Amino acid sequence: MLEESTYNAMAAQVFKRLLKGLDAADPDVVDVESTGEMVTVTQLKTAEKIIINTQRAARQIWVAGKGAGIHFSCDGQGRWFDDKGKGLELFDWVASCLEALTGQRSAL
Repeated sequence: MLEESTYNAMAAQVFKRLLKGLDAADPDVVDVESTGEMVTVTQLKTAEKIIINTQRAARQIWVAGKGAGIHFSCDGQGRWFDDKGKGLELFDWVASCLEALTGQRSAL
């Protein structure tokens, strides 16, 4: 398990990258809210959401989207993969969830 200070720094970088990528999302289609340790993306017409937040105790990042809640753990090399071994990568999963909300693929 990552040390807390290492996890905090890595989680901060994840959120910085996510927010930078989400800046490109059309504000007429989705609303993006950030509260430090949580990002919520809401589709304005359907109210569907993507929620991304930290899971400090487990040193994970949790993403709810497309009807699923997935925990991502760092592989020690700065990459975040699902903890069930399905090979889902955090940024690809969030981009896929965002595409489901907006109909457009975004690079995160």
